[in-house]
Amino acid sequence: MEVLREHLLGVSDSGKIVFLEEASQQEKLAKEWCFKSCEIRELSHHEFFMPGLVDTHIHAPQYSFAGSNVDLPLLEWLTKYTFPTEHKFQSIDFAEEVYTRVVRRTLKNGTTTACYFGTIHTDSSLLLAEITDKFGQRAFVGKVCMDLNDAVPEYKETTEESIKETERFVSEMLQRNYPRVQPIVTPRFPLSCSETLLGELGNLAKARDLHIQSHISENRDEVKAVENLYPGYKNYTDVYDRNNLLTNKTVMAHGCYLSEEELDVFRERGVSISHCPNSNLSLSSGLLNVPEVLKHGVKTGLGTDVAGGYSSSMLDAIRRAVMVSNILLINKINAKSLTLKEVFRLATLGGSQVLGLDKEIGNFEVGKEFDALLINPKASDSPIDLFYGDFVGEISEAVIQKFLYLGSPFNITAYGWPHRSHQDSLMDQRK
Repeated sequence: MEVLREHLLGVSDSGKIVFLEEASQQEKLAKEWCFKSCEIRELSHHEFFMPGLVDTHIHAPQYSFAGSNVDLPLLEWLTKYTFPTEHKFQSIDFAEEVYTRVVRRTLKNGTTTACYFGTIHTDSSLLLAEITDKFGQRAFVGKVCMDLNDAVPEYKETTEESIKETERFVSEMLQRNYPRVQPIVTPRFPLSCSETLLGELGNLAKARDLHIQSHISENRDEVKAVENLYPGYKNYTDVYDRNNLLTNKTVMAHGCYLSEEELDVFRERGVSISHCPNSNLSLSSGLLNVPEVLKHGVKTGLGTDVAGGYSSSMLDAIRRAVMVSNILLINKINAKSLTLKEVFRLATLGGSQVLGLDKEIGNFEVGKEFDALLINPKASDSPIDLFYGDFVGEISEAVIQKFLYLGSPFNITAYGWPHRSHQDSLMDQRK
């Protein structure tokens, strides 16, 4: 993380960053880019811009029970709470209410880019994509695929239905040609998918050059169950790999129990990991050793994993990622913990790399889109108290740290990116 003070950032009408220079270059820049002094938006000494937050793993339908029902381990939690709730999304009206709320809430929380799981229902998943486009959030949206579910048999598809409906979902998404919303192939995980389904989804992703998302090695019981269900494979990673689901466009959530051999496969295939610390802690699933993952050269971002993670805020994900790293240090698993700066990178540029968007967003490099949050630590109802020592005439790293640890949506006073039109959150792109 680098803090730039006394700088000018220029954004074109299309939303691209065209310059980022020291303020002393204003006269030269004004001649080159034909702007007047009155057109410059000058931030107060306590305000700052930061890149938009990237949530690399969130279950949109589970937002309906976020903040509750985190009292069971993963597999029991899925059976008792998750599958029955997701089954309700065959109702378009119910889906519209929940999906509208989750998109609005995540935007208020500063999530400008999200990678969403929908449900097995094609039409409601298409609706989720429509809503994210309507509100201007950049997103990947996946129709969940699952043809195995003995525990809640009403919530599954036949293998043929799952393949056919996924093809329909992808085709309709591509035909709609949303500027910022893309389809993503979404097998839930091997315990919910037959070998045939996994293979066909891998073939579809390869044929259409699509992104892929799923879960891996979240919980010890889950890992053991996958080994029992797929005895012909070396390990959990091998199940995905031999079915063409591990590519440089794949993001896998969790990964708490991946071996070094499996991490090497991730690196070789270009697969990314979404670290979901709130969910991993709340469901007592495990602790991802992020420094070890990064040491293996595996791209890593952060995810809220609603509703196993009870908060839809990426600020919460940042805070809990630091805590998990500290826990590993306390238990002498690692020699040092991740710094706040390192975790901030995971939530911004790291997330953009995970989703293959790092040439477009993630920081304020010239040529990228102005995907930004305007932060005001002194906003009305702010949970942050600032003192003279926090800054002397200019923004300090202490103020930024206070926002990351203490901040809330009250401090996010605007967010902006190209082609944004929703009135209650529009940021003037020319400023």
